[in-house]
Amino acid sequence: MKKVAHYVFVRHRHNWVQLFRFGLVGGSGVLVNMLVMIALNKIFPGVWEQVATPLPVTDFNIRWYHVFNAIAFLVANTWNYQLNRMWTFKSKHHASWLREFFPFLATGLVAFAVGLVIQTLLLKSGSPIALPRDVFDGSTGLRTPLYWAQLIQIIITMPINFVVNKLWTFRAVRHKRSHPTDELPMAAPVVAPERVDEDGEPLPADR
Repeated sequence: MKKVAHYVFVRHRHNWVQLFRFGLVGGSGVLVNMLVMIALNKIFPGVWEQVATPLPVTDFNIRWYHVFNAIAFLVANTWNYQLNRMWTFKSKHHASWLREFFPFLATGLVAFAVGLVIQTLLLKSGSPIALPRDVFDGSTGLRTPLYWAQLIQIIITMPINFVVNKLWTFRAVRHKRSHPTDELPMAAPVVAPERVDEDGEPLPADR
């Protein structure tokens, strides 16, 4: 048991530190995401459940809360990426900003798609996991179902983000190599000083 604990918590301490930092960054990203969502709901009051556009060749619709969610995701995703790049994985010196951003965005889009399904099920009446509207009736900010659905889907998808970003997006930090210019220069050969007599003439080598 001690060996297992040592393996998990000591040998993989660096991973736990990264997970902790990723969680802190994710927490700040949750705040940014929620602030954007609240701001959009305040700017466009009462429209979040309305249909924004129907999906072609289907009976489904894109509602305004889907649009709000997408905007909040893009803002928070960029925020999280910059902090993770600088602090969590410290990869800013190993790869260009854009080279890591697009994998990070792609990973985020996977989590976003999963979260969008969860959010839709939480807000859709008749869904087995729909938020009870007698409790979340929208009478106050803390009882607004839109905010709770947003928060729940973010928390559920956060572990997906961490695992994939560590293994794929920020892979440059695992393949760091010393640059040739970082090597120490070769020492110059030591040459014995030339011996001379009282008149300044060089002495023979055997003297």
